[in-house]
Amino acid sequence: MTDPLPISVCSHPIVGSIRPPGSKSITNRALVCAALARGESQLTGVLDSQDTRVMAAGLSALGVGVATDWPRGEIRISGAAGRVPAAAATIDCAASGTTIRFLSAVCAIGHGTYRLDGTPRMRKRPIGDLLEALQSLGVEAIAESPGGCPPVVIRSRGMDGGAAIVRGSTSSQFASGLAMVAPCTSQGMQIEFAGTLVSLPYLDMTRRVMEAFGADCVPEGDRNWRIAPSGYQGRGYAIEPDASAASYFLAAAAITGGRVRVEGLSRRSMQGDVGFADALARMGCKVAWDDGPDESITVSGRAIRGIDIDMNAISDTVPTLAVVALFADGPTTIRNVAHIRDKETDRIGDLVCELRRLGGTVVEQTDGLTIIPPAGDRADLAGQGTAGLHGATVKTYDDHRMAMSLALVGLRVPGIFVADPACVGKTFPDYWNRLSAVTG
Repeated sequence: MTDPLPISVCSHPIVGSIRPPGSKSITNRALVCAALARGESQLTGVLDSQDTRVMAAGLSALGVGVATDWPRGEIRISGAAGRVPAAAATIDCAASGTTIRFLSAVCAIGHGTYRLDGTPRMRKRPIGDLLEALQSLGVEAIAESPGGCPPVVIRSRGMDGGAAIVRGSTSSQFASGLAMVAPCTSQGMQIEFAGTLVSLPYLDMTRRVMEAFGADCVPEGDRNWRIAPSGYQGRGYAIEPDASAASYFLAAAAITGGRVRVEGLSRRSMQGDVGFADALARMGCKVAWDDGPDESITVSGRAIRGIDIDMNAISDTVPTLAVVALFADGPTTIRNVAHIRDKETDRIGDLVCELRRLGGTVVEQTDGLTIIPPAGDRADLAGQGTAGLHGATVKTYDDHRMAMSLALVGLRVPGIFVADPACVGKTFPDYWNRLSAVTG
């Protein structure tokens, strides 16, 4: 899929049901914990995507036994019992931030020299906060690009653990990576989270996955974790559906006045991005939660109103909410997400550019943006577009979330094309087919 992809306007409110693929974030955390465990683990419901394949390949390069059955969504891992079998490795992390950050920490408990690199964009994504924490624990950890960016070289004779401070203002993944290797050190770790923490639900996700594999991780207040040198134990582990992927279908219901049921997610989910449904409720949608055995979230679209919202905890869904805001009655301001400028692309500056390309009025702030919908009858959900918005070919910047969210404008506005549609393969290779099936 190299040519721009046309998006078909929905002439009616969409009604459908979907079970998203497995969570990328949980899959990659479970892969790391299983790789470091004693004994064998069987992961089910895993996501087949570029990011998860890169993680599995990286663990294989480190000498871990990883047997994948991607069509069935299953991976069998022969755990290395807290060790890194390989004494040297070169790991291509592609565009996967979780892979380069988590595996940099994994390499630190090894005995040898390891080099991790990725795409040109990856070489602009800072990793210095994690490397400083590893250095404080006696590991030689070097970033070879300016600004503390990859490639990363790790030279280690093992890591005993102890007290460490890690800053979390750029990404919670630095703290997550450090925490996941802590049970495999001889002393365990006392980790202090410094500075302004972003995407806190992902830290809680990390702790819950670690504990599922037998780790002893005790939060002490809001900024400290005490992690015992317990190691991990292999087990069977089922991956829940991806809440970030679910957001696109819930948003589709909102902007077409339809109804979409997402299966396999509820308030019991360990993923903070289920909170996107609460944001839609604030905008006027009806949201029904089923927290029973048949977990689900159902969003029914209504007339949408603008809101002022802090999205720090659900920052991966910022582009999705920004698209919904184009069809609201009144402006929407998204705040406290400055860290998303360091994602696969600058998800503030580039998002502002593309929303303006479609005719939106958008004000860029340092830590967010304000979307001012065009004047006109925004309550008309008959598929005839919205006054002031118009067709265009939107750029996606090799960013899966930009592609999946901006495409939703085409459900209401004729003439929308999505450039480089294959970039969704990073986390959701089957997105276009699944979107087509739900929208009809």
